[in-house]
Amino acid sequence: MLIGIVSRLTDQKGFDLIAYVMDELMSTERLQLVVAGTGEARYEEMLRYFAEKYPQKIHVTIGYSEELAHRIYGSCDAFLMPSLFEPCGLSQLMSLRYGTVPIVRETGGLKDTVMPYNECEQTGTGFSFANYNAHEMLNTIRYAKDVYFNRKREWNKIIDRGMAMDFSWNSSAQKYADLYNRM
Repeated sequence: MLIGIVSRLTDQKGFDLIAYVMDELMSTERLQLVVAGTGEARYEEMLRYFAEKYPQKIHVTIGYSEELAHRIYGSCDAFLMPSLFEPCGLSQLMSLRYGTVPIVRETGGLKDTVMPYNECEQTGTGFSFANYNAHEMLNTIRYAKDVYFNRKREWNKIIDRGMAMDFSWNSSAQKYADLYNRM
């Protein structure tokens, strides 16, 4: 399972959570991580350190390229956004469009746009966790990984539902017009 991150490397984007569980994640889990972004020097150094420590599991590009970002969105199985706060968020929308299942913290625009997977009702477009807690994030990643490896049909349905979402301006304008007409 390949998890992608394209982000500013800051506390706001949850890199303190990632740093806290990175050793546990890389040493015990059957997954790989690809990261692209720039930001705070401590997170750039942290990512370089882990990329050197786990060269078969982590690839890091310090910098930003639109082409690379789209390659990450398009090639990963899941996209991680454990943000402390996220007023809107575009990355999760792009990951949904590309069929890359988002794993997000339930905050702001992430909560508004990523519907958590519910295995009983067979609904949802991604995976989410509520509290700003590294181990809650890690458990959510493990849950997503379990679905990815052991319930491939369900994983593919999550992808299909995510890709069917419409966050275009036409859709938003229609919802606004419908609300206006009802009032």
